[in-house]
Amino acid sequence: MNSNEHQQPPQEVEITINGKVSIKSSLNVFERAKGIVLFAHGSGSGRFSQRNRYVASVLEQVGIASLLIDLLTEEEEKIDLVTRQLRFDIDLLATRVVGATKWLLAGSALSKLKIGYFGASTGASAALVAAAELGEDIAAVVSRGGRPDLAGQALTKVKAPTLLIVGGNDFAVIDLNKRAMEQMTCQKELVIVPGAGHLFEELGALAHVAQHAAKWFERYLFYMVTGNW
Repeated sequence: MNSNEHQQPPQEVEITINGKVSIKSSLNVFERAKGIVLFAHGSGSGRFSQRNRYVASVLEQVGIASLLIDLLTEEEEKIDLVTRQLRFDIDLLATRVVGATKWLLAGSALSKLKIGYFGASTGASAALVAAAELGEDIAAVVSRGGRPDLAGQALTKVKAPTLLIVGGNDFAVIDLNKRAMEQMTCQKELVIVPGAGHLFEELGALAHVAQHAAKWFERYLFYMVTGNW
């Protein structure tokens, strides 16, 4: 897909979860989209994460739409800034991911697109818990600097092919990702970006993340479906 084919700026939409809580999201979808990736960030930046928006822009270039969501409401964000606890409430975050996914599945046009998850930090563990619950509705998962270990027993139930991306200098998180992989029975792969830290702020580091993610999603969101891979 040519980047010039992007028709509209992202749409700001509110998604109601379980008929109770509304979360804000940014939807970027276009006519020729071949799949859609839901972005889940667990450390408070949500849909405004510049790193996630950058990755989403790279995915757009290969024909993949995106839905960036706030896992917490504005009031919950205020509480979390003080307590720093809600960002680690994986069950709560996973409920939001599942709810947003069901919203996608219910959309007449969007429901035709294969769905992937891109999770960062604790958003990655929430994405894995959601993927375990939704089974075949989720085609692929990518974790950036994530904490898959926090997904607990859900790791054994994940069916979606999962790519774990960790910075080469993020030693503790590398170990946590390796331990999590040992529990997973799905198609899985660990990519370590040399010289990168936890936030992938180093020159070119985030570009490596985006490239690996794009290839993974291309493979499992549409090539595996059409048989062209």
